[in-house]
Amino acid sequence: MATVEGRPAQYGVSLRQLRELMETRGAEGLAKINALGGPQELCKKLYTSPTDGLSGSKADLQHRREVFGSNLIPPKPPKTFLTLVWEALQDVTLIILEVAAVVSLGLSFYKPSDDDSDIDDPGHLDEEEGHYQWIEGLAILISVIVVVIVTAFNDYTKERQFRGLQSRIEGEHKFAVIRGNEVNQVPISEIVVGDVCQIKYGDLLPADGILMQSNDLKIDESSLTGESDHVKKGESFDPMVLSGTHVMEGSGKMLVTAVGVNSQAGIIFTLLGAAVESQDKQIKQMKKEAKKQRKEQRKSIGGGDEDVTLPASGNSHGNHARPDDNHVPAPASDKPAPESHKKEKSVLQAKLTKLAIQIGYAGSTIAVLTVIILVIQFSVTTFVTEGKPWRATYINHFVKHLIIGVTVLVVAVPEGLPLAVTLSLAYSVKKMMKDNNLVRHLDACETMGNATAICSDKTGTLTTNRMTVVQSYICEKLCKVTPNYRDLPSDVAETLVEAISVNSAFTSRIMPSLDPTGPPMQVGNKTECALLGFVLGLGQSYEAVRERHTEESFTRVYTFNSVRKSMSTVIPYKGGYRLYTKGASEIVMKKCSFIYGHEGRLEKFTKDMQDRLVRQVIEPMACDGLRTISVAYRDFVPGKAEINQVHIDQEPNWEDEENIVNNLTCLCVVGIEDPVRPEVPEAIRKCQKAGITVRMVTGDNVNTARSIAVKCGILKPTDDFLILEGKEFNRRIRDANGEVQQHLLDKVWPKLRVLARSSPTDKYTLVKGMIDSKCQETREVVAVTGDGTNDGPALKKADVGFAMGIAGTDVAKEASDIILTDDNFSSIVKAVMWGRNVYDSIAKFLQFQLTVNVVAVIVAFIGACAIQDSPLKAVQMLWVNLIMDTLASLALATEMPTPDLLQRKPYGRTKPLISRTMMKNILGQAIYQLFIIFSLLFVGDRILNIPSGRGKQLNTEPTAHFTIIFNTFVMMTLFNEINARKIHGQRNVFQGLFTNPIFYSIWIGTALSQVVIIQFGGMAFSTAGLSIDQWLWCLFFGAGTLVWGQLVTSVPTRKIPKKLSWGRGQPDSSASQPGPDYDSDLDKKPRAGQILWIRGLTRLQTQVIGGELQERLIPVPYSKTSTDQAIRVVNAFRQGLDSRGSLADAALAEALRKQTALSKRFSHSSSVEYETRDALAPHDIDVERLSSHSHTETAV
Repeated sequence: MATVEGRPAQYGVSLRQLRELMETRGAEGLAKINALGGPQELCKKLYTSPTDGLSGSKADLQHRREVFGSNLIPPKPPKTFLTLVWEALQDVTLIILEVAAVVSLGLSFYKPSDDDSDIDDPGHLDEEEGHYQWIEGLAILISVIVVVIVTAFNDYTKERQFRGLQSRIEGEHKFAVIRGNEVNQVPISEIVVGDVCQIKYGDLLPADGILMQSNDLKIDESSLTGESDHVKKGESFDPMVLSGTHVMEGSGKMLVTAVGVNSQAGIIFTLLGAAVESQDKQIKQMKKEAKKQRKEQRKSIGGGDEDVTLPASGNSHGNHARPDDNHVPAPASDKPAPESHKKEKSVLQAKLTKLAIQIGYAGSTIAVLTVIILVIQFSVTTFVTEGKPWRATYINHFVKHLIIGVTVLVVAVPEGLPLAVTLSLAYSVKKMMKDNNLVRHLDACETMGNATAICSDKTGTLTTNRMTVVQSYICEKLCKVTPNYRDLPSDVAETLVEAISVNSAFTSRIMPSLDPTGPPMQVGNKTECALLGFVLGLGQSYEAVRERHTEESFTRVYTFNSVRKSMSTVIPYKGGYRLYTKGASEIVMKKCSFIYGHEGRLEKFTKDMQDRLVRQVIEPMACDGLRTISVAYRDFVPGKAEINQVHIDQEPNWEDEENIVNNLTCLCVVGIEDPVRPEVPEAIRKCQKAGITVRMVTGDNVNTARSIAVKCGILKPTDDFLILEGKEFNRRIRDANGEVQQHLLDKVWPKLRVLARSSPTDKYTLVKGMIDSKCQETREVVAVTGDGTNDGPALKKADVGFAMGIAGTDVAKEASDIILTDDNFSSIVKAVMWGRNVYDSIAKFLQFQLTVNVVAVIVAFIGACAIQDSPLKAVQMLWVNLIMDTLASLALATEMPTPDLLQRKPYGRTKPLISRTMMKNILGQAIYQLFIIFSLLFVGDRILNIPSGRGKQLNTEPTAHFTIIFNTFVMMTLFNEINARKIHGQRNVFQGLFTNPIFYSIWIGTALSQVVIIQFGGMAFSTAGLSIDQWLWCLFFGAGTLVWGQLVTSVPTRKIPKKLSWGRGQPDSSASQPGPDYDSDLDKKPRAGQILWIRGLTRLQTQVIGGELQERLIPVPYSKTSTDQAIRVVNAFRQGLDSRGSLADAALAEALRKQTALSKRFSHSSSVEYETRDALAPHDIDVERLSSHSHTETAV
């Protein structure tokens, strides 16, 4: 018989049996487990040990992967380079150019029969010129190909970068697994069937399993069932735990029974994915049939058909703003779409959307005017003035006019803008990794630059999260050092050591340091580690106590949560039970009726004694910034009870927590120090200088919070700011009915600096109140830090949510936008700096791009009107626009942030995107460039003593005159790129130039390319080689922009009317966002103009927020837990339901019917049926929770 590592290779249970087992719940599940012989027997069948776990040998793990599958859900394959090329070719303006170029190319070979006309006829071309005609058409085609390849290459490298980043993040997510009797942190992709995992509060489960042991375990299964109530789990009544669900309370041990595609979440994804694919095929088939019918009938079938055949490219979650839309799309008048549950668009997105649309409209107007003027002028001159008859060769002129018009349009639409934004964000995200900021949602990086308020946790963020007991009060003795164990009364000392060792999570422990000189490592909950450290300081071993009282022997555990603020454990004791409790001192004290006094005498703990203890011990400790913890116990005995014991005849009702955890005997009070991080006071000072208010929101008591706030610099002793406790905060902001009132909140939050003893609900209320507040001119942009499971709502509500990478629970990380990999507040300041840098990079690029656009468009337009030709040829404009803008966006988007960025106030939501200073620079430079170009155009031939290029016929040899104009324009643009590096009116534009190698490499590269184009471009670029003198003139005019820039800077910005700044006022948040992310009303077709001009911006939106990049949006490391995959499929599933009418029914219902057992599981809590379309409401599968964050949603 085949063996693996000395055991049989055949397992006692099959993959199919395990899958069927996990499809059951509750009593049915228990019955199935018992049918297999119970949990212990199941362990034997899987050759694993409930206490020691697997051996961890490679051969064993590999064999398990082969038999039961690995814990991976295969990701969607990346787009190939050719796909990206094809996508780039879908660009409307590029298509127009391609068509015009092909027509021009065709016409150049077209020789009409009536070509024996008069030589003077402008339609006639002699042989010499005839063979140049095809060059321009070909050159435009080649330019388009270059643009497409550059675009596709950019997308391709970005895709690779983000995938690399994603796999790196996924590798970082680990889970506590017992292997070889050791608890190891194992990457979740390496978990196999048969592993024994420790699960605790805040975990996101990576696989399906059955519970071997649990304490007070509650799980949020809403991601699978849609039910928001937490489900109680236990070995004796419901032992099934499923991947993708969150542990909201308690702890336990589970045996992994299904991983990857065989887990319940995996099965759903696979089914839905298959259903969506078959749906797609059906839709294509329907489209073909509909077309045939239309052709046959030659009349419209009806509006519904259009809706059915809507392509659903990438905006799978456009619809899911309306989860109830599970019917064929209704007419627009039906009812307005409910408010989307997404966060508002970021400030920059809103402003850029508006800008791109306006530029698009302006550009298209001028482009159309240019074509009309050129056509009318040519027609009037040729047919009216000269009275010539129509010839086929004249078509060439009209095509040429169209090409000039389209080129003006290409120049007017800022293609470089989406690229600049994406590059800037992607570059920042990469660099921010080094600054300990793991960005999960790209736009959070930019939003952070506008932050006006940060609500920070205390523990671990402002403090080091390395806790030690520095004071203790035992038997009426206050010690500032660790007491000697022998000096304590023996019974009190023994009980205390047992109370701490037993009543803390067994995952918390003290390990020897890797560095022999360093302090020992604290693993698990840091407060518990401080108490365990105290036990070690007393010279006792907590491990020996834990070996005597294993977790399996516990009668009941009341785990710590934000409501209890304490933890209690019940263990069997001398025929009865003993309860140990530890928690926040003022809360535990209220439940104590006895205390050990002098020499260990038991005394009644009267109200006076309590008050005295609080005044003389607890408050002084708290004022030193210490966290105070009390430890107490209570005995339940079957025989004669002493004064502090309770007599019982039968097992107490452990559900009655109120009476069980009461009348305790206090053992001690300890003061735990968590020192402020040394770099935090400086970081907070920087924030205050940068106009950001820092508030501390903590669960600690008010005195500890005040002390730490003063040490950090959040408060100064002289300040008149509020420090409130959660209770007082709620009293002030709620009306008589207990409802939160915004006007009451507005009286509190502006002065609030410290909120102590706060619950996660208080944190959420504060954040929501600040964001919704109208009491200040501009809306607050709020960043929040959080680490606990219950911080999720506040992290989601905030403009930017920061989760702690070390102390944070999986749930908090899932809800966040940025993860602080070092849990350090000073990393938040770096995020602010990077965010502001992104905003400035884009402003720099805008300043540069708009100058180029304004000049090129005006030159083309006036040239067309004045000399019936554009001084800048189509191919030249494409070079200036596409190549230089693409390169300039790369150069300007990769500037490093400087500390100066923190010297100014946040821009806020109403600050104009293009400030008066920027507008001054744009207009100033445009005036200079236009003056030079028009001077060269109309009098340059006389000044430079060269033949004039004006009035030349179609397709004649290029002239030095027009080449000089083109070259001067490019030189001025290049030198203006250096000017554009400064947007706040600084004089030294060269400052920091050499710290950015990308910038100067691109600048030199562009300049050299220009030399090649001028000297060797010939007919393709319509250039003639220039002499040294002519080159020097071009350089002279180019460098003039630097001198002129100094003059423009001297003009006081105050004198410039405010009207000239652009983008002032609140960005229109209700404006629908173009592109995939958010479609407020899918029934309205966008205006044709908008489709055309938004194309550049749509690329921006898809890259930055949705669509293309959305798939690479760096989900936090949980895609292995299938969460992110779920989003993709369920969204696509939803989309199928929403936009494709009843087409999807058959495929989807069929696929889902196969999974009848799954239906049972679902209906257990969310009554999803698969019979009819109406019953299968997509919102029953809570995508929002599955996706963990509305921004990480992706389409399949």
